[in-house]
Amino acid sequence: MHIPLVGIDWGTTHRRAYAITAQGTCTQEMADDQGALASQGNFEAALKQALGALNTDTDCVIMAGMVGSALGWHEVPYADQELALEDLGKHLFAVPAGTTAPPRFIVPGYRVRNAWGQPDVMRGEETQLLGAVVQGHSDGWFVLPGTHSKWVELQDGRVRQLRTYMTGELFDLLGRHGTLAAAAGVGTPVWDATAFANGVRVSGQRALSHMLFASRALVVCGDMPAASTRSYLSGLLIGTELKDVMHSHASTGTGALSPSQQRFQLIGSPELARHYQTAADLLSLQFNILDPKAAFLAAVSHLYQHAQKNT
Repeated sequence: MHIPLVGIDWGTTHRRAYAITAQGTCTQEMADDQGALASQGNFEAALKQALGALNTDTDCVIMAGMVGSALGWHEVPYADQELALEDLGKHLFAVPAGTTAPPRFIVPGYRVRNAWGQPDVMRGEETQLLGAVVQGHSDGWFVLPGTHSKWVELQDGRVRQLRTYMTGELFDLLGRHGTLAAAAGVGTPVWDATAFANGVRVSGQRALSHMLFASRALVVCGDMPAASTRSYLSGLLIGTELKDVMHSHASTGTGALSPSQQRFQLIGSPELARHYQTAADLLSLQFNILDPKAAFLAAVSHLYQHAQKNT
């Protein structure tokens, strides 16, 4: 089957590919664990395999995410924060190809420096943010939760601030290694909504390293079942992230968040969105949930218009 466009969200450990019509409709999709790490040194074959899984040939392939990092297919320079998201298509990196291969492009990430010069970066999230802009969401704060949770402020479709929190990575590491993993490994893990809420409530009261150890103390002192440890950790880490954002907002204003500051756009998986929404409810915050697939498809379709000019 022939399709005009294939868009690939190619992360560190996973990738998802979409066959997209000229009207921006997804006709097929596939997902696997052949992320940038697994595909190193073999990206050409890995792309061919993905197209085979979609059972399609295409006029153009647009790839976003860690495929453009130092561990990816080609390291693509970061875009400057002054570049409007809708102009990302002008900076697509064309992957050198043979005469029989369809044109392949990689979307650049963004590099942003805060007020005191500290840099922060993102790859992949900028594409979903572009999709949000194309869908009419060009201003305000956006959160893209995941292994590295990104908080991005947009103004007129431009990136003004970027903050990364290693929430997902810490949750994974603490749940598999070390003292807290030993406690969490006793009994069958269950989702404990009460433990999650308790984690959110106590988050931010002291240094995170101190509050993390408290999850072990709760178990050994009999205040919490070991099987609830992961739920508590999730609440503690997400709560710490949200409270830091609240503190950062309040410190730049009068001290209290205005109603507009209490509402954010969230682009993420349904499971993560539920956890963040639950934590937000406990902290009097609100998220408008945007569909990540719809945002990605809107972005790639927009980028395809620029890619056609370069082929």
